[in-house]
Amino acid sequence: MIQYILESVAFQLLFLIIYDLFLKRETFFQWNRVYLLGTFVLSLVLPWIKIEALKTTVSNEFAPYPEYLWGLNMASEVALTKETSYFDLSWYEMTFYGGMVLSAVFFCIKLIQIQRLKRNGEVCYFNRFTRVVVAKSNIAFSFFKTIFLGDEVLKKEHESILEHELVHIQQRHSLDLLFYELMRIAFWFNPLVYVYQSRISELHEFIADAKVSKAHKKEQYQNLLAEVFQTHHISFINQFFKSSLIKKRIVMLQKSKSKKVWQLKYLLLLPLIAGMLFYTSCEGNNSKDPENELESTKSKGTTNDSSLEEGLVVPFAYVDEVPVFPGCENAADKRACFQEKIQEHIRKHFNYPDEAQEKGVQGRVTVMFTMDEEGNISNIRKRGPHRLLEDETERIIAKLPKMIPGIDNGKTVSVPFSIPITFKIDDGSLNNKGANVKEAEKASNLEVDKEAQVLDEVFIIGYGPAKVK
Repeated sequence: MIQYILESVAFQLLFLIIYDLFLKRETFFQWNRVYLLGTFVLSLVLPWIKIEALKTTVSNEFAPYPEYLWGLNMASEVALTKETSYFDLSWYEMTFYGGMVLSAVFFCIKLIQIQRLKRNGEVCYFNRFTRVVVAKSNIAFSFFKTIFLGDEVLKKEHESILEHELVHIQQRHSLDLLFYELMRIAFWFNPLVYVYQSRISELHEFIADAKVSKAHKKEQYQNLLAEVFQTHHISFINQFFKSSLIKKRIVMLQKSKSKKVWQLKYLLLLPLIAGMLFYTSCEGNNSKDPENELESTKSKGTTNDSSLEEGLVVPFAYVDEVPVFPGCENAADKRACFQEKIQEHIRKHFNYPDEAQEKGVQGRVTVMFTMDEEGNISNIRKRGPHRLLEDETERIIAKLPKMIPGIDNGKTVSVPFSIPITFKIDDGSLNNKGANVKEAEKASNLEVDKEAQVLDEVFIIGYGPAKVK
């Protein structure tokens, strides 16, 4: 989700840069309106689009190990702990939803302000619009099919103002502003939403001014704009008198109509969108084919992946002599003893993080580490649903003792080993531990059977070992 938000914001920033540098000063107002609405929607959609023809692979910086090694899982641990509420929200979730609620409240307050003006004003109904006259006021704005005018405005040349607001009504400009207001609720943390709304608000005024100035003398209309009137600070209404826009509107009225050839500027969108699609279509996978690598390894091949470490690297499942866990020196089956000791080590040092329990975080963390040519534990890598679980897994593995190095073809080699550890929050009390182990056993068997078709190795199920047949 965070990646999606970052990509959307980055796309919006690029679209706005193009608009401000190349399009904002042109008189192609309707085209610019389509641009501002269309590019915002594109920024929300593009991160989800993956085009097969543009797909490529990029290196996965998370896992420097060959991908197939992650699949050679030799043990699985299901850890149970006491019950935690699933309705707990993390601080960032509370901040996100709290911001949305607060933005929605502000939106409702604005609607109430408009409704109050209408209720206290003098309402007149016409064929094309509804006019609300507000006593002792100089305001002038429209909201959908309702035009709000202060009684002081009626004493002046208000016909031009009415025609200006009618343009907003006819072209449904309130829908544009309402759309961005809703986006401000959903993406309240994104400042570019506010920039988009500001840009389209000023564009609405340019559109209405261009229409009205054709019927009225431009100079007279400019003088009307230059007068100081009262404004109402509501973000999704079309205000006739808005001091921050008056100067821009007068400048735009004096500007010559842009040449049609400059419409070619909109073609800048094509390479920009193509680049975005190329980026979103990239896959974060290793370039090597895992199946080919596995076949090569089964044939006693080795890998010289420099990102792993120097020297020979042979997977645990295929090394001639596996690394020896302290205490397994005299064991008849050192491979089985190694796995049993690993399982005991995980049980002994396991500690479900309190913060993870409070947040209801659970799931499977796959960890890989290497026992190098000297028997040291190194290159710990982990994949999991949350950093808290990953950190706990790394802490457990880092406590492993030094091993007797593995041997392949008479030479000491580095041996990677992969373990999936499942963190599971118990939905019952610790007194029901036996029943929970059986349930975990049942759930784990589904996973174990699938893996066992390839490996036929020993797994931990619940709190005890079981032989997969």
